[in-house]
Amino acid sequence: SGGFEIIASPELFIAAAAERTRHIRLGTGVVSIPYHNPFIVADRMVQLDHMTRGRAMFGVGPGALVYDAVKIGIEPEKQRDMLEEGLDVIVELLQGKSVTRKTDWFDLRGAQLQMPCYTQPMMEMAVASSRSPTGSYNAGKHGIGIVAIGGTSVSAMEAHCTNWRRYEDLVRKAGGTPDRSKWRIVTFAHVAETREQAEKDVAFGLQNFADYFSEVATFPIIPEGITDPINYLREEQLACIGTPDDCIEHFERIWKGSDGGCGAILTLANNWADWPQTMKSYELMARFVPPHF
Repeated sequence: SGGFEIIASPELFIAAAAERTRHIRLGTGVVSIPYHNPFIVADRMVQLDHMTRGRAMFGVGPGALVYDAVKIGIEPEKQRDMLEEGLDVIVELLQGKSVTRKTDWFDLRGAQLQMPCYTQPMMEMAVASSRSPTGSYNAGKHGIGIVAIGGTSVSAMEAHCTNWRRYEDLVRKAGGTPDRSKWRIVTFAHVAETREQAEKDVAFGLQNFADYFSEVATFPIIPEGITDPINYLREEQLACIGTPDDCIEHFERIWKGSDGGCGAILTLANNWADWPQTMKSYELMARFVPPHF
């Protein structure tokens, strides 16, 4: 409903992208579980697992925009409970089990998927985790991955580490072994050949981005009253706006802040720069940043 993050169906988008690619893996980011019957979500994702021959990754979350929930008659304060209820069912279905369960928003009676996952024992999954314990709790409960969102400042990294330790405890209690390769941490980065050029590039869309997260998404990344958002993002270690060397330094900070390493550092596509400058940023990162590591 925000007019900014406009892919309403990650599954449709991935199906189209899968036809145009051969090797790249494609993840939903987040399917907002409270907005769908969990049986139908599981059925769709298994189909996608087969269509992509195992290249699809299944990320879930409670849904972040209050406006989305209100438009379909969901009380926002119930979304995290609904995520847990729905995810419990989805994991069992993906494991090939028959599920009978009734809540105040779905009623399943002997529900079982038509096909097993293409990816065995089941397709890869992850839960979006901000600073609250909800994501790490649900991920740890099922031993699936975490996508840590909510920033990479010093305080944010401390919160992510706390959530990861909680995740490890839950996995061990369930008889599993925690695996840091399942932990992905999200950050922001735009690079150019010089810092000055990077700053010029992001003038295209940084303010729109800040307005969206302040006024619509209700978790302001750039607080009201900040007159120099670029400097703020740098000083708070929330983003790299600079050169590939700056990006390497930014990623190394995140790696060290994870207190033992993580499986991947993800960059959030943000439309700060126009498309040609964004493509150039991706090219420079691909040429210089991963090879360093």
